[in-house]
Amino acid sequence: MSRRKPHLLAYALLVVTAIVFAFPLMWMVLSSLKPSTQLVEDPYAFLPREWRWSNYVEAVQAMPYVRYLRNTLLLAGGSVLGTVLSCSLVAYGFARVRWRGRNMLFGILMATMLLPWHVTMIPRFLLLRELGLYNSLSALIVPTFLGDAFFIFLLRQFFLTIPEELSEAGRLDGLGEWGIFSRIIMPLSFPALTTVALFQFIASWNDFSGPLLYLSDPDKFPLAYGLEQFVSSYADQTHLLLAAATLFTLPIVVIFFFTQRTFLQGIATTGLKG
Repeated sequence: MSRRKPHLLAYALLVVTAIVFAFPLMWMVLSSLKPSTQLVEDPYAFLPREWRWSNYVEAVQAMPYVRYLRNTLLLAGGSVLGTVLSCSLVAYGFARVRWRGRNMLFGILMATMLLPWHVTMIPRFLLLRELGLYNSLSALIVPTFLGDAFFIFLLRQFFLTIPEELSEAGRLDGLGEWGIFSRIIMPLSFPALTTVALFQFIASWNDFSGPLLYLSDPDKFPLAYGLEQFVSSYADQTHLLLAAATLFTLPIVVIFFFTQRTFLQGIATTGLKG
């Protein structure tokens, strides 16, 4: 019985913590279904007096939600593809290929993580403008094909856990480095690749500063930036704002719910535990 007590206390603490963190999301979802009058008269009530599913219809009709969603999916999909391809290739070079100066260059790459985004913001903007990518989603997608230091580190750590004997067996079968990478390393790295893809998808989905900097055409706005425009136009329509915020948030929650096991497995096997 004494052994079970610490476990019960740990589970109770986890449940209480989960409720605390989930409460704002639950309140937002339930408040998005309340009549506008209830939000004014009794804003702290947890449950709606009347379940108004029409709030979502009004929110979608009040803004070009489908266009924002299409742009966001295009941005997130392209960014995920670019990140997974570039970072996996670079990480494989650092983890499995021996070449002079590898460790020094990897250290320099890791040092770039210390630079805040604002330091490179202006040079990157000027470069992308000179390339003719300003005011297009390509300005946000193309840089992901050039790699990301954190994701390269994450994948490198995972690749190092794969036994070298598998690569040697591939070489005996006549495979080159590309064959080993594509036929052995990549299939075995699904949890880590899924983790990187999920991180990048969430980052692209939530990105506000990038579209703010590179986009000026409303037809190309993603959801994060479009939602800000919606807030500016309907600041007094709280029920519509909450419905729009719920529509923006729930896809990320659903995606994480279905991928959490693979996500946690990818984190646990990259040396980032604790």
